[in-house]
Amino acid sequence: MSRKAPQITCSEQERKVLERLAASRTESRQMVERARIILHCLSGKQIQDIAKECQTRANTVIKWRNRFIINRIAGLADAPRPGAKKKYGADFRNRVLGTLESPPPEGQATWDGASVAKAVQGSKHAVWRVLRKEGICLQRQRSWCVSTDKEFAAKAADIVGLYLDPPHNALVICVDEKPSIQALERATGYVQTSSGKVVRGLKSTYRRHGTLNLFAALQVATGHIHSSTTELKRREEFLQFMDQVVSETAEDKELHVILDNYCTHKKCDTWLAEHPNVHFHYTPTSASWLNLVEVWFGIMSRKALRGASFNSVEELRQAIESFIAVYNPTAKPFKWRKREVKGAQLRDTIVNLCK
Repeated sequence: MSRKAPQITCSEQERKVLERLAASRTESRQMVERARIILHCLSGKQIQDIAKECQTRANTVIKWRNRFIINRIAGLADAPRPGAKKKYGADFRNRVLGTLESPPPEGQATWDGASVAKAVQGSKHAVWRVLRKEGICLQRQRSWCVSTDKEFAAKAADIVGLYLDPPHNALVICVDEKPSIQALERATGYVQTSSGKVVRGLKSTYRRHGTLNLFAALQVATGHIHSSTTELKRREEFLQFMDQVVSETAEDKELHVILDNYCTHKKCDTWLAEHPNVHFHYTPTSASWLNLVEVWFGIMSRKALRGASFNSVEELRQAIESFIAVYNPTAKPFKWRKREVKGAQLRDTIVNLCK
């Protein structure tokens, strides 16, 4: 007769932890299996049935049941195993982190794995293990832009308020221009590298066929794009584009336009007086990331311009217009999110950052 596991009990909190572990997709396979074994034991199933359902041995079921009885959830973790003494311990970690705080070797602007390994007289693989464990990336960089506008809070609140709670019977649009888009002609295709991988290939030499300026207006509520391409990007072209946008907007609607502080967007008082239903809202200085049309410019550049070849400015114009024609029918509004940026986030040393 199959042996029946003795009844074991657990608290409600322990059961929730076990259920989370048993359903986890990120925990190790062993931990998931052990949690399922304990849950079966809690239900009073027989040892042989549990072993069959978990595709393991009866002795394994008994082992983890007993470990759980003695040490609860902590008993499901692997016990320390005998083995060779660690060659790289806490002292090595401290030496690696300490080295990163010192000036880089002569002739180098920053530390890399090989130079750190040479400085600490250790294996570069051990150095990389330390860096990975500490979450330190020596080559990745992050830039930041902190606005010094004295009216930043008021201007930012005005724009974010338009995104989150637009005025009744009004249209909120984000307007900007992407200047001097080059019509570059060069051979493109695919090449196979020495490692056997197939990558995108671009010939290093190219021919210039001129440039084009793109004015774009993003409807915040729908994600729809209004656009115009021009050879120049003066205030005159900007206001002509705004005339086009106004003509496509219902007369009974107010138009709230979000703009950056580029010179062509300023000194438009005469035009605004002729269009009393249009209101300009300027982003704070050094805060053009508040303008959602910048997100769309990034999408358009990646999908329509990067890696492309154009034989003329007209071909470049057609490519941009084709992309917009395909984009608009399935356009969706962006959900604006921005990570809070503070100057105090910058640390002079890694040690201070990890504290």
